[in-house]
Amino acid sequence: MSKILELKKRRADIAATVQTLATQESGGTALSAEQLQQLDTLKAEFDQLGAQLARLEDAERMIAAAAQQVDTLNAQGAPPVRVPASPAQPTVKGGSVARMAVALIHAQGNYRMAADYADKNGFGDDVSAALNGGSPSAGGVLIPSNMATEIIELLRPKAVVRRLGTRSLPLKNGNLTIPRLKGGASVGYIGDDNDIPATEQTFDDLKLSAKKMAALVPISNDLLDNAGISPDVEQVVVGDLTSAVGAREDLAFLRGDGSNNTPKGLRGWALPGNCIAAPAPATVDAAFLQAVEDFLNALILLLEGVDANMVSPGWVMSPRTFRFLEGLRDGKSNKVYPELAQGMLKGYPVGKATQIPNNLGAGGNESELYFCDFADCFIGEDKALTIDYSKEATYTGGDGKLVSAFSKDQTLVRVIAKHDFGPRHVESVAIGTGVKWGK
Repeated sequence: MSKILELKKRRADIAATVQTLATQESGGTALSAEQLQQLDTLKAEFDQLGAQLARLEDAERMIAAAAQQVDTLNAQGAPPVRVPASPAQPTVKGGSVARMAVALIHAQGNYRMAADYADKNGFGDDVSAALNGGSPSAGGVLIPSNMATEIIELLRPKAVVRRLGTRSLPLKNGNLTIPRLKGGASVGYIGDDNDIPATEQTFDDLKLSAKKMAALVPISNDLLDNAGISPDVEQVVVGDLTSAVGAREDLAFLRGDGSNNTPKGLRGWALPGNCIAAPAPATVDAAFLQAVEDFLNALILLLEGVDANMVSPGWVMSPRTFRFLEGLRDGKSNKVYPELAQGMLKGYPVGKATQIPNNLGAGGNESELYFCDFADCFIGEDKALTIDYSKEATYTGGDGKLVSAFSKDQTLVRVIAKHDFGPRHVESVAIGTGVKWGK
């Protein structure tokens, strides 16, 4: 304990003793001669301690005011180089995957050189270790599960099917079997001396097996040259990767037919009786508005009528259908479904997906509208991804034409994921077909 703190503690003890004696006297109890002598002694000591304490505090203030900075010399006798402090760069979620891609591209596909590049540029020990474990025969670099999980989590806000509540389960050895109750129990009332009816339940299985999905992401080489300068570059790369994977997932999970080793989507799982035709577009009058209302209610009733759990029900529709319903007005110019402005329809969340086409049907002008309990749907997925690159490959652009990455000065990053999709109860899927609403 410093001398100053010691003196302050002693003064506090003296003050407490004096306070006790003063309280005794004010309560009507006369102090003895010894106690009066004690008071005088304590008062004198208190004043003496105060003077001593003041001198010590004055001395400390003088020393602090006269202090001079002393530079520590290094081994060569020169003062050390001072590096100004700078704030830490924010961590980009999924950025380790982007850094893996950048290192791989800079090393021209050489995994060992990529690991060395990652190490020298401070990409992180996890990135270096993952690249060191790469194998050309595997078709790319395996992204470890802990890194891949970040990418998978980022898919949720970008992939409509995931966002609406679909559950993700791990695929062990590429397969997963989920039992489901297919038929209910037989239960009834009986009279006296009657046999109890047999109670049986019928079970079935939802079997998921890994399907390989490849997503190609074109990235500007100018952007890659700036990698490592700013986390914004990592954010762009991660955003492009997750957007591409999310869009391809939605296409498979919504409309995949299950052929050629692809997942079967909601359209393929839906029972024929759960697919109903939408009312044809007509003059927007009371009759048409009622027909639309009856159609939407019929889709909901298909689930409610079979006692679907309705834990996380929701709609998925094309942007064209969404804008038509959002803009519907009654005869008094009031919006028919104003809650669509908040992303809800009849009390359930709505997801817009460009993966639902608007060119279906004989006339090439039809779309579809999905209503499903997404909590009853499952994505079985391998928790690892594989990443590779090419500067010479071609890809299909938005206009359907082939684009050369070499001529565009781009690099194609390929991400391979393995997953499958399916509902536990197919009765939890309802689809409106022949939707011609909107332009």
